[in-house]
Amino acid sequence: MAFALHRLPLRLVSGAFILNSGYSKLGLDEEGAKGLQQMAVNAIPQLEQLSPEEFGKYLAAGEMALGTALLTPIVPTKLAGLGLTAFASALVWVYLRTPGMTESDGVRPSQQGTAMAKDIFLLGIGLALLLDKKKR
Repeated sequence: MAFALHRLPLRLVSGAFILNSGYSKLGLDEEGAKGLQQMAVNAIPQLEQLSPEEFGKYLAAGEMALGTALLTPIVPTKLAGLGLTAFASALVWVYLRTPGMTESDGVRPSQQGTAMAKDIFLLGIGLALLLDKKKR
């Protein structure tokens, strides 16, 4: 069974958050997409090959697909957890690689990086879903 009541809070909060984030990026203008892309390029240089418009569209579509998968009970928990873990890992990597987001130790968030540091919670949720054991 892909759905269990004890997983509902994890899938609901992360799925709704990510789906809303993707939906809000649907109307992203070129300047906004370019800013997000520049941050992402710090961690994944290959993303520079995309135009800002393409990057914004792909990001919005990816977030909406992941959010929908997390909210859909028929999607297996391990698959949803794997998707969330991969996505959140990329977000945390962007946070760690973007100048000015961390204090001098390279881990603790600076004032500017506090908003991005919350992605560690998404990583924790993804890992919890991925490592959850099925009841027999």
